[in-house]
Amino acid sequence: MTILYAGILLGALGIIFGAVLTFASKKFHVEVDERVAQVRECLGGANCGACGYPGCDGFAAAVVAGEAPINGCAPAGEKGAKAIGKIMGQEATVGEKLVCRVLCQGAAGIAKDRYEYDGYQSCATAAGLAGGPKDCRFACLGLGDCMDKCAFGAISMENGICKVDPDKCTACGACVKACPRGVLKLLPVSANVIVRCRNSDTARVARAVCMDACIGCGRCKKECQHEAITVENGFARIDPDKCTRCGACAAVCPCKCITIG
Repeated sequence: MTILYAGILLGALGIIFGAVLTFASKKFHVEVDERVAQVRECLGGANCGACGYPGCDGFAAAVVAGEAPINGCAPAGEKGAKAIGKIMGQEATVGEKLVCRVLCQGAAGIAKDRYEYDGYQSCATAAGLAGGPKDCRFACLGLGDCMDKCAFGAISMENGICKVDPDKCTACGACVKACPRGVLKLLPVSANVIVRCRNSDTARVARAVCMDACIGCGRCKKECQHEAITVENGFARIDPDKCTRCGACAAVCPCKCITIG
C-alpha cells in the first residue's frame, strides 16, 4: 500500500506541475518574429561577433528590430545581404569585397630574432616580454593568435609568419583585432599591390632588423606615374583609389617589399 500511495502522490504532483508549466508558458509566451530565423539562415554562422552583436542570433534579432544594417554581416557577403534585404523588404547595398592582407614579410630568417622564445604560443603573451622575440617591433610574431581567432580556416602559419587565403577570408576582422602588432589590415580585394612593411624607423635601423624592410627610398614614388604612392614616416603607402595595378613600383623596389597579389 505504501508503494501505491507513493505512486499516486507522484502522479498527482506530476499533473499539478504540468498544469503550472502549461499555464506559465501561455502566460509569459513571447511572440518571436519568424523573420529572425529566416535572417539567421542567411548569415555566416560563425558567431564571430564582427557585427558588434553577441553572435548570429543577436544580429538577426537586431536586423528584424531595425537596429542593425542588413549588410552588417561581413561573412555573409553580398549574397547574404541581398537575401536578408529580400526578407526585410529593403534594397541591399554592398560595397567591394574586403580581404585581410598581411603587411609584413618578416618570416624566419628574414626578420632577425632578439631572443629565442619557447613560452606560451601566443603573440599577445610574447609581445609583453621585452617587446617580443623579433627585433623588428612592427613584425608579425608568428605565434598564431590570428589563426586561432579565424573561424573560417583562412589563416595559416608558415615559416614564422601568418598567411591569409583570400578565397577563404570573409573579412570578419577577428584576426585584425587579435593581432597585437597591427600587422593585418582589411583592404578591398582589388587593392592587390601592397607595401608589406610598416617599419617607421630610419632606413639603417629598419634594414638592421629585417632584410625585406621598406627603407623609404622613394624609388617607387618616383616610378609611379599616377601619384598613387607617398612616403611617410619612413615607409611607402599606396592609395588604392589612384593605383592602376601596373606593377611598376614593385619592379623598382630594391627591398622587394611591394608585392602584387
